[in-house]
Amino acid sequence: MTYLDKEKQKLISRIKRIRGQVDSIERSLTTGADDCADLLMLLANVRGGINGLMAEVLEDHIRHHLLSSERNLTAPHELAEDMIDLVRAYLK
Repeated sequence: MTYLDKEKQKLISRIKRIRGQVDSIERSLTTGADDCADLLMLLANVRGGINGLMAEVLEDHIRHHLLSSERNLTAPHELAEDMIDLVRAYLK
């Protein structure tokens, strides 16, 4: 299994965990659970999972695309600007 295959499998595992968490929220709502604190905890878990997934993909993008030797940057500030743009776009 190549590095990229392992990384993809790791991301797929994260997505499956998030899907399970979302299913748990749906079950909680359909069974009429009235505990808002439990529901908020489930929602926070999903948000944490999504944030972790986003961070993982963003990190891989920086490592494999922005920092690749194939990119010809004329100045380091171009790389910094690209990274800042990514952070602003995806971590709002």
